[in-house]
Amino acid sequence: MMLPAQKIKDYLSDPNKLTLFRVATIPVIVILLLFPNRICTFCAAILFSAAAITDYLDGFYARRRGLVTTFGKIMDPLADKLLVSSTFIMLASYGWVPAWIVCIIIGRDLAVTGLRNVIAEKGLDVSASMLGKYKTGFQIATIIPLLIHFSYFGIDFHVIGSVLLIGAMIFTVWSGADYFIRFKSLLQI
Repeated sequence: MMLPAQKIKDYLSDPNKLTLFRVATIPVIVILLLFPNRICTFCAAILFSAAAITDYLDGFYARRRGLVTTFGKIMDPLADKLLVSSTFIMLASYGWVPAWIVCIIIGRDLAVTGLRNVIAEKGLDVSASMLGKYKTGFQIATIIPLLIHFSYFGIDFHVIGSVLLIGAMIFTVWSGADYFIRFKSLLQI
């Protein structure tokens, strides 16, 4: 009989389950943000942070244990995009972040997802680039202080989140341009 701690450890070391956990957190975060009070926003920040940690863990375990799968290569970045995009949309709906920046971030992610489908169709590697990983890191680092700001009185986390948002937008545009430049030969009509 497996002890509960071992079950949790086994679950947390399965990369695809971690990715699916990240996807499952999205509706909960959205529901929490439908009620933008201190408690719900703080809970959304905690849940978003836990989901963001799984982004690191699933890649770490997949590479370390040789568990890299096609499902993981496709679903991991898609889960990130869904998590980040849905949270940014909720933040923009309250005017907590500029909607035009959210449009740039989501537009880039949709365009790159389409390009990644073309890349996968050609049998090429669709793993995220380092710039794409930095982009995701900046986006996550932006969202957490913005969520905390609206749940906590004290330190002005909004300034921190706003500065990080500029960095996130720069990495978003840069990494998107990099993808299209590297794979422009696949886009010939």
